[in-house]
Amino acid sequence: MTSASRVLGTLALPALLLACETEPRVVGPISASHASTFSAWPEPVSLGPTINSAFNDQQAALSKDGLSLYFASNRPGTPGPGPNDIWVSNRDCLDCPWSEPANVGAPVNTGSNDAAPALSRDGHWLFFLSNRPGSAATDVWAARRQDVHDDLAWETAVNLGAGVNAAGFDGGPAYFENDDVGVPQLFFNRSPGPAPTGSDIYLSEQAADGSFGPAIPVAELNSPSSEQRPSVAPSGLAIYFQSDRPGSESSDIWVSGRESVLAPWSPPVNVGAPINTGTGEFFPLIVFQGGTEWLYITRNVATPPSVELDLFVSRRPHTGGGPK
Repeated sequence: MTSASRVLGTLALPALLLACETEPRVVGPISASHASTFSAWPEPVSLGPTINSAFNDQQAALSKDGLSLYFASNRPGTPGPGPNDIWVSNRDCLDCPWSEPANVGAPVNTGSNDAAPALSRDGHWLFFLSNRPGSAATDVWAARRQDVHDDLAWETAVNLGAGVNAAGFDGGPAYFENDDVGVPQLFFNRSPGPAPTGSDIYLSEQAADGSFGPAIPVAELNSPSSEQRPSVAPSGLAIYFQSDRPGSESSDIWVSGRESVLAPWSPPVNVGAPINTGTGEFFPLIVFQGGTEWLYITRNVATPPSVELDLFVSRRPHTGGGPK
Protein backbone atom coordinates (compact mmCIF):
# COMPACT_ATOMS: atom_id res chain seq x y z
CA MET A 1 0.00 0.00 0.00
CA THR A 2 2.81 2.43 0.75
CA SER A 3 6.14 3.24 -0.80
CA ALA A 4 9.33 5.03 0.09
CA SER A 5 8.61 8.69 0.49
CA ARG A 6 10.71 11.61 -0.58
CA VAL A 7 13.31 13.34 1.50
CA LEU A 8 11.85 16.24 3.43
CA GLY A 9 12.97 19.66 2.33
CA THR A 10 16.21 20.09 0.45
CA LEU A 11 18.37 18.63 3.22
CA ALA A 12 20.26 15.41 2.59
CA LEU A 13 18.19 13.37 5.02
CA PRO A 14 17.58 9.59 4.79
CA ALA A 15 14.47 8.50 2.89
CA LEU A 16 11.27 8.04 4.83
CA LEU A 17 9.67 4.61 4.57
CA LEU A 18 6.09 4.12 5.64
CA ALA A 19 4.60 0.78 6.56
CA CYS A 20 0.96 -0.05 5.88
CA GLU A 21 -1.70 -1.61 8.06
CA THR A 22 -4.79 -3.35 6.80
CA GLU A 23 -7.90 -1.35 7.60
CA PRO A 24 -11.56 -1.74 6.63
CA ARG A 25 -12.45 0.41 3.64
CA VAL A 26 -14.82 3.31 4.11
CA VAL A 27 -17.04 3.73 1.07
CA GLY A 28 -20.22 5.57 0.16
CA PRO A 29 -21.88 7.93 2.61
CA ILE A 30 -19.78 7.93 5.73
CA SER A 31 -22.69 7.28 8.11
CA ALA A 32 -23.96 4.24 6.20
CA SER A 33 -20.45 2.85 5.79
CA HIS A 34 -19.60 3.10 9.44
CA ALA A 35 -22.94 1.62 10.43
CA SER A 36 -22.18 -1.47 8.34
CA THR A 37 -18.49 -1.96 9.22
CA PHE A 38 -18.16 -0.72 12.79
CA SER A 39 -20.20 -0.65 15.95
CA ALA A 40 -21.31 2.76 17.22
CA TRP A 41 -18.78 4.93 19.01
CA PRO A 42 -18.99 4.31 22.78
CA GLU A 43 -18.57 7.05 25.37
CA PRO A 44 -15.02 8.41 25.24
CA VAL A 45 -12.85 7.54 28.22
CA SER A 46 -10.39 9.94 29.83
CA LEU A 47 -6.75 8.94 29.48
CA GLY A 48 -6.57 9.44 33.22
CA PRO A 49 -4.57 11.52 35.72
CA THR A 50 -1.17 10.37 34.49
CA ILE A 51 -1.80 11.99 31.10
CA ASN A 52 -4.37 14.64 32.02
CA SER A 53 -3.21 17.34 34.41
CA ALA A 54 -4.85 20.46 35.82
CA PHE A 55 -3.41 22.25 32.77
CA ASN A 56 -4.27 21.96 29.07
CA ASP A 57 -3.40 18.56 27.61
CA GLN A 58 -4.36 18.23 23.96
CA GLN A 59 -3.67 17.13 20.37
CA ALA A 60 -2.83 13.43 20.63
CA ALA A 61 -0.51 11.63 18.23
CA LEU A 62 0.05 7.87 18.47
CA SER A 63 2.87 5.69 17.19
CA LYS A 64 1.95 2.90 14.76
CA ASP A 65 2.34 0.23 17.47
CA GLY A 66 0.16 2.28 19.84
CA LEU A 67 2.81 2.32 22.55
CA SER A 68 3.96 5.96 22.37
CA LEU A 69 1.58 8.87 22.90
CA TYR A 70 2.67 12.38 21.93
CA PHE A 71 0.62 15.41 22.92
CA ALA A 72 0.87 19.14 23.58
CA SER A 73 0.68 20.54 27.10
CA ASN A 74 1.38 23.71 29.05
CA ARG A 75 1.91 21.81 32.30
CA PRO A 76 4.82 22.59 34.63
CA GLY A 77 8.08 21.67 32.96
CA THR A 78 7.15 23.64 29.84
CA PRO A 79 9.76 26.42 29.71
CA GLY A 80 9.40 29.83 28.15
CA PRO A 81 6.30 31.81 27.15
CA GLY A 82 5.29 29.02 24.72
CA PRO A 83 2.72 28.30 25.97
CA ASN A 84 2.96 24.62 24.87
CA ASP A 85 5.61 21.96 24.55
CA ILE A 86 5.33 18.47 23.06
CA TRP A 87 5.33 15.66 25.61
CA VAL A 88 5.47 11.86 25.26
CA SER A 89 4.27 8.91 27.33
CA ASN A 90 4.80 5.17 26.81
CA ARG A 91 3.06 1.92 27.66
CA ASP A 92 3.99 -1.76 27.40
CA CYS A 93 0.81 -2.96 25.66
CA LEU A 94 -2.39 -1.50 24.18
CA ASP A 95 -4.27 -2.05 27.44
CA CYS A 96 -1.38 -1.19 29.76
CA PRO A 97 -1.24 2.08 31.73
CA TRP A 98 0.61 5.09 30.38
CA SER A 99 3.89 6.12 31.97
CA GLU A 100 4.55 9.56 33.44
CA PRO A 101 4.92 11.92 30.45
CA ALA A 102 8.32 13.33 29.59
CA ASN A 103 9.04 16.61 27.87
CA VAL A 104 10.42 15.76 24.41
CA GLY A 105 12.94 18.55 24.93
CA ALA A 106 15.20 20.39 22.53
CA PRO A 107 15.51 20.69 19.60
CA VAL A 108 11.79 19.93 19.08
CA ASN A 109 10.68 22.15 21.95
CA THR A 110 11.82 25.74 22.17
CA GLY A 111 10.81 28.85 24.08
CA SER A 112 8.11 29.34 21.45
CA ASN A 113 4.78 27.57 21.07
CA ASP A 114 5.41 23.97 19.95
CA ALA A 115 2.28 21.85 19.58
CA ALA A 116 -0.01 19.71 17.37
CA PRO A 117 2.31 16.69 16.95
CA ALA A 118 1.70 14.15 14.16
CA LEU A 119 3.83 11.09 13.39
CA SER A 120 4.65 9.43 10.10
CA ARG A 121 3.52 5.82 9.94
CA ASP A 122 7.07 4.48 10.22
CA GLY A 123 7.75 6.74 13.21
CA HIS A 124 10.83 8.43 11.75
CA TRP A 125 9.18 11.84 11.31
CA LEU A 126 7.41 14.15 13.73
CA PHE A 127 5.36 16.98 12.21
CA PHE A 128 4.20 19.84 14.44
CA LEU A 129 3.36 23.53 14.52
CA SER A 130 5.62 26.21 15.93
CA ASN A 131 5.99 29.97 15.94
CA ARG A 132 9.74 29.74 16.63
CA PRO A 133 12.19 32.03 14.82
CA GLY A 134 12.21 31.11 11.16
CA SER A 135 8.40 30.96 11.01
CA ALA A 136 6.34 33.43 9.00
CA ALA A 137 3.77 33.35 11.83
CA THR A 138 2.83 29.88 13.02
CA ASP A 139 4.28 27.29 10.62
CA VAL A 140 4.44 23.53 10.15
CA TRP A 141 7.83 22.02 10.99
CA ALA A 142 9.20 18.45 10.91
CA ALA A 143 11.95 16.64 12.81
CA ARG A 144 13.50 13.25 12.09
CA ARG A 145 14.93 10.52 14.30
CA GLN A 146 17.05 7.52 13.36
CA ASP A 147 15.82 5.23 16.16
CA VAL A 148 12.02 4.90 16.21
CA HIS A 149 12.22 3.44 19.73
CA ASP A 150 13.89 6.52 21.20
CA ASP A 151 11.21 9.14 21.83
CA LEU A 152 13.75 11.75 22.94
CA ALA A 153 16.20 11.49 20.02
CA TRP A 154 14.70 13.94 17.53
CA GLU A 155 17.06 15.90 15.31
CA THR A 156 16.87 19.59 14.46
CA ALA A 157 13.50 20.49 12.94
CA VAL A 158 13.11 21.93 9.45
CA ASN A 159 10.49 24.38 8.24
CA LEU A 160 8.36 22.79 5.50
CA GLY A 161 8.64 25.88 3.35
CA ALA A 162 6.47 28.19 1.31
CA GLY A 163 4.37 25.44 -0.27
CA VAL A 164 2.86 24.68 3.14
CA ASN A 165 3.54 27.78 5.21
CA ALA A 166 1.99 31.12 4.29
CA ALA A 167 1.87 34.47 6.09
CA GLY A 168 -0.79 33.48 8.63
CA PHE A 169 -1.47 30.44 10.80
CA ASP A 170 -0.52 27.00 9.45
CA GLY A 171 -0.89 23.98 11.72
CA GLY A 172 -2.70 20.72 12.47
CA PRO A 173 -0.54 18.58 10.14
CA ALA A 174 -1.44 15.04 9.01
CA TYR A 175 0.94 13.17 6.69
CA PHE A 176 -0.54 10.58 4.33
CA GLU A 177 1.17 8.27 1.83
CA ASN A 178 -0.38 5.65 -0.45
CA ASP A 179 0.76 4.02 -3.72
CA ASP A 180 -2.57 4.80 -5.39
CA VAL A 181 -2.12 8.50 -4.71
CA GLY A 182 1.39 8.36 -6.12
CA VAL A 183 2.90 11.11 -3.97
CA PRO A 184 2.97 11.74 -0.22
CA GLN A 185 0.44 14.33 0.95
CA LEU A 186 0.26 16.71 3.86
CA PHE A 187 -3.18 17.76 5.11
CA PHE A 188 -3.23 20.74 7.46
CA ASN A 189 -5.29 23.79 8.39
CA ARG A 190 -4.55 27.35 7.32
CA SER A 191 -5.89 30.71 8.42
CA PRO A 192 -4.98 34.06 6.85
CA GLY A 193 -4.64 35.63 10.29
CA PRO A 194 -2.25 34.91 13.16
CA ALA A 195 -4.78 32.66 14.97
CA PRO A 196 -6.46 29.45 13.72
CA THR A 197 -9.89 31.08 13.82
CA GLY A 198 -11.53 30.77 10.41
CA SER A 199 -9.14 28.04 9.24
CA ASP A 200 -9.72 25.86 6.19
CA ILE A 201 -8.23 22.45 5.42
CA TYR A 202 -5.47 22.47 2.80
CA LEU A 203 -3.48 19.80 0.98
CA SER A 204 0.12 19.96 -0.22
CA GLU A 205 1.79 17.21 -2.25
CA GLN A 206 5.44 16.30 -1.77
CA ALA A 207 7.73 16.37 -4.81
CA ALA A 208 10.51 13.92 -5.63
CA ASP A 209 13.11 16.32 -4.21
CA GLY A 210 11.31 16.37 -0.86
CA SER A 211 9.83 19.86 -1.17
CA PHE A 212 6.12 20.47 -0.72
CA GLY A 213 4.16 22.00 -3.58
CA PRO A 214 1.69 24.88 -3.37
CA ALA A 215 -1.11 23.98 -0.97
CA ILE A 216 -4.70 23.99 -2.24
CA PRO A 217 -7.88 24.09 -0.16
CA VAL A 218 -9.86 20.86 0.10
CA ALA A 219 -13.08 22.55 -0.99
CA GLU A 220 -15.51 19.74 -0.16
CA LEU A 221 -14.39 19.77 3.51
CA ASN A 222 -14.39 23.52 4.08
CA SER A 223 -17.15 25.94 5.07
CA PRO A 224 -17.40 29.64 6.00
CA SER A 225 -16.76 28.47 9.58
CA SER A 226 -13.50 27.06 10.96
CA GLU A 227 -12.06 23.63 10.09
CA GLN A 228 -8.97 22.43 11.95
CA ARG A 229 -6.75 19.45 12.76
CA PRO A 230 -7.55 17.00 9.93
CA SER A 231 -6.73 13.36 10.70
CA VAL A 232 -6.71 10.85 7.84
CA ALA A 233 -7.42 7.17 8.52
CA PRO A 234 -4.57 4.83 7.50
CA SER A 235 -6.67 3.64 4.54
CA GLY A 236 -7.06 7.22 3.32
CA LEU A 237 -10.80 6.69 3.00
CA ALA A 238 -11.97 8.67 6.03
CA ILE A 239 -10.95 12.03 7.43
CA TYR A 240 -11.90 13.49 10.81
CA PHE A 241 -11.57 17.15 11.75
CA GLN A 242 -12.83 19.78 14.15
CA SER A 243 -15.32 22.44 13.08
CA ASP A 244 -17.72 25.01 14.52
CA ARG A 245 -19.85 25.05 11.36
CA PRO A 246 -23.67 25.06 11.60
CA GLY A 247 -24.77 21.75 13.07
CA SER A 248 -22.15 21.95 15.83
CA GLU A 249 -23.11 22.52 19.46
CA SER A 250 -19.83 24.26 20.11
CA SER A 251 -16.73 22.95 18.41
CA ASP A 252 -17.49 19.40 17.25
CA ILE A 253 -15.77 16.50 15.53
CA TRP A 254 -16.87 15.92 11.93
CA VAL A 255 -16.08 13.13 9.47
CA SER A 256 -16.06 12.62 5.72
CA GLY A 257 -15.43 9.55 3.56
CA ARG A 258 -14.52 8.85 -0.06
CA GLU A 259 -14.80 5.91 -2.48
CA SER A 260 -11.06 5.75 -3.11
CA VAL A 261 -7.97 7.80 -2.34
CA LEU A 262 -8.40 9.47 -5.76
CA ALA A 263 -12.09 10.33 -5.25
CA PRO A 264 -13.51 13.55 -3.75
CA TRP A 265 -14.61 13.62 -0.14
CA SER A 266 -18.29 13.18 0.67
CA PRO A 267 -20.22 15.96 2.48
CA PRO A 268 -18.98 15.96 6.09
CA VAL A 269 -21.31 14.78 8.85
CA ASN A 270 -21.26 15.51 12.57
CA VAL A 271 -19.96 12.47 14.46
CA GLY A 272 -22.63 13.16 17.08
CA ALA A 273 -23.05 11.91 20.64
CA PRO A 274 -21.39 10.54 22.66
CA ILE A 275 -18.26 11.91 20.98
CA ASN A 276 -19.58 15.47 20.79
CA THR A 277 -21.08 17.35 23.72
CA GLY A 278 -22.00 20.97 24.32
CA THR A 279 -18.69 21.95 25.91
CA GLY A 280 -16.31 21.58 22.96
CA GLU A 281 -14.44 18.71 21.31
CA PHE A 282 -11.22 19.33 19.44
CA PHE A 283 -8.21 17.85 17.62
CA PRO A 284 -9.32 14.35 16.53
CA LEU A 285 -6.89 11.51 15.80
CA ILE A 286 -8.18 8.38 14.03
CA VAL A 287 -6.13 5.16 14.13
CA PHE A 288 -6.81 1.49 13.43
CA GLN A 289 -5.15 -1.27 15.44
CA GLY A 290 -5.91 -4.91 16.11
CA GLY A 291 -9.32 -4.87 14.41
CA THR A 292 -10.36 -1.81 16.40
CA GLU A 293 -10.82 1.83 15.41
CA TRP A 294 -9.58 4.32 17.99
CA LEU A 295 -10.69 7.96 18.02
CA TYR A 296 -8.66 10.26 20.26
CA ILE A 297 -10.14 13.68 20.98
CA THR A 298 -9.47 16.67 23.19
CA ARG A 299 -12.39 17.76 25.36
CA ASN A 300 -13.00 20.80 27.52
CA VAL A 301 -13.75 19.41 31.00
CA ALA A 302 -14.31 22.84 32.56
CA THR A 303 -17.58 24.73 32.54
CA PRO A 304 -17.47 27.31 29.71
CA PRO A 305 -16.20 29.96 29.44
CA SER A 306 -13.47 28.36 31.56
CA VAL A 307 -11.14 26.02 29.69
CA GLU A 308 -9.33 22.90 30.89
CA LEU A 309 -8.44 20.52 28.08
CA ASP A 310 -8.06 16.77 28.61
CA LEU A 311 -7.41 13.84 26.30
CA PHE A 312 -10.03 11.14 25.73
CA VAL A 313 -10.32 8.04 23.55
CA SER A 314 -13.23 6.02 22.16
CA ARG A 315 -12.68 2.49 20.78
CA ARG A 316 -14.99 0.50 18.54
CA PRO A 317 -14.39 -2.91 16.93
CA HIS A 318 -14.85 -3.83 13.30
CA THR A 319 -18.12 -5.76 13.05
CA GLY A 320 -17.11 -7.96 10.14
CA GLY A 321 -19.88 -6.62 7.90
CA GLY A 322 -19.80 -4.20 5.04
CA PRO A 323 -16.98 -3.54 2.58
CA LYS A 324 -13.29 -3.73 3.43
